[in-house]
Amino acid sequence: MPPIRAALYAAFAGLVLATASAPLQAQGRNAMRQACGPDAARLCPGVKPGGGRILACFKEKAADLSPGCRSALQQVQAQR
Repeated sequence: MPPIRAALYAAFAGLVLATASAPLQAQGRNAMRQACGPDAARLCPGVKPGGGRILACFKEKAADLSPGCRSALQQVQAQR
């Protein structure tokens, strides 16, 4: 895996964990990383993680999110 993609996966997972008020289980974190990491790399390649920037990018490009990522984001929002 290219270093930049690995960094995006890790940063996105951290972002999701920081924004969710209820802690996600390890399985949920892995599912989020798998479901949305490729979307972050594809849709938001120049966006620096942190400060809600990846989530803002996802909101702007909601129509282009993969079904798996969209579902994972909905699950996180439901846990808030």
